Amino acid sequence: MQISKVEVIPVDLRLRIPYRTAYNADRPVGQVKAVFIRIETRRGLTAWGCAALDPTLTGESPDAVLRACHAGADLARDLNPLNTEYALAQLADLTAATPSALCAFDIAFHDLLGLAAGLPLYRLLGGYRHGIPTSVTLGIAPLRESVEMAQARARQGFRILKIKGGLDPDEDVQRVRAIHQALPNIALRLDADQGYTVQQALDVARALESQLEMLEQPTPAADLDGLRQVRKHSPVPVLADESVTGPESALEVASRRAADGLSVKLATCGGLHRARQIDAIARAAHLATMVGCVNEPALLIAAGLGFALSSPNVRYGDLDGYFDLLDDPTVPGFRLEEGVLVATDVPGLGCTVELL
Repeated sequence: MQISKVEVIPVDLRLRIPYRTAYNADRPVGQVKAVFIRIETRRGLTAWGCAALDPTLTGESPDAVLRACHAGADLARDLNPLNTEYALAQLADLTAATPSALCAFDIAFHDLLGLAAGLPLYRLLGGYRHGIPTSVTLGIAPLRESVEMAQARARQGFRILKIKGGLDPDEDVQRVRAIHQALPNIALRLDADQGYTVQQALDVARALESQLEMLEQPTPAADLDGLRQVRKHSPVPVLADESVTGPESALEVASRRAADGLSVKLATCGGLHRARQIDAIARAAHLATMVGCVNEPALLIAAGLGFALSSPNVRYGDLDGYFDLLDDPTVPGFRLEEGVLVATDVPGLGCTVELL
């Protein structure tokens, strides 16, 4: 298959509700930068990819990602996207410092594979299930506001809430307890965003033992020994998130038994190809996989959903990054039904993008 045209389209998207995390406590996130990739083939197929930037996780700058996307577009015109392994290997050097750019081409090539085969992505990758519950994230907020946000999400049909924390362990415990008291039948996850010491993480886990489904990345990403100590003594499952940036770091976490599960984000690891490698490592090590996201357009969520639905090892879905995006040009093919993301059998990613 020959590519006839590649377009690179940067966009700025606003969030309906700006939110705070431990990374940006003083400057709430209110805007998302993304770069869409549009690929046309001589056979008349059109595929889309997307890079979503989260500098706090990858250190990428918007200019660097845009340059990498343009360089990748120049190279992609001489590649056969159906030879996915070869094509992505050729792009790897250009995008070594910008995994979100590699992700954009990765999911565009997989979109083309699905279109050429007439299969939706989740079936192309394995077709283990057709739907998965997703959590929805609550940013750091005062206790009463946190409870109100949680109740609003529950009214929307969500049954899993991920509560951001990491600034003050005592306040995190109070917020989780208050939300659990208000919504006793809702599953709760706590994401500390690397904010705790080992002792603080264990104190929080023990205080919330009966109320938490999991504790995500409680300690600094580079401190795998600390993370291992938390996992060893915590009464609730511990997942590694920021500690997992690709297959190599996933193997390190798994070999040290530093977590009970691995969180995979397509935008930060480089796309579906690398995400599947991470999942294979987790599966071999008997660790759970969670498919997560950054603030990202629904096109990227569709790719993450296809991956999540393809593997029996994916135990957790955290694919809420598009919920509060304004002016997202993606028209998703998947559905959200009472907190469950459900795929359709539209070939490829199953989305259309209204940009041109």
